[in-house]
Amino acid sequence: MITETGKVVALKGDRAWVQTIRTSACQSCSARSGCGQRALASVSGGRANQILVANTVDARVGDEVVIGVDEQSVLTASLAVYGLPLVLMVLGSIGAYRWLGATDLVAITGALAGLAAGFIAVRYWQSGSGDRFEPRLVRVNRIATVNCL
Repeated sequence: MITETGKVVALKGDRAWVQTIRTSACQSCSARSGCGQRALASVSGGRANQILVANTVDARVGDEVVIGVDEQSVLTASLAVYGLPLVLMVLGSIGAYRWLGATDLVAITGALAGLAAGFIAVRYWQSGSGDRFEPRLVRVNRIATVNCL
């Protein structure tokens, strides 16, 4: 499971808004010089990200929590989001070039149509997948408070 620590900033029904800052992982990563995530973090200035997750561990506002996503879900979603549109773009370009006319304009149009079809297919697939790809609360790290008189 891929995890990230955050802080609950608000509750909305049975869901919680969790705020995280993604620059912490970049400092110890060996691939940070060529990583797109580091580039995005540097552009955003290390600003906090907020995500709405199901509050399955009864977290309260101010609690430090750990959110997680299953690695297999991340791999599957990545292959679908990047791979399917790319494959359909190539197939659309080849198919249009072959069956609709051997010109560059036809190949480009076919590629764009295949790319659009890939994005639509991924969107349709994602809408029917339920909460399989959503991050979830793993645990709450509550700090014990001591009342002094």
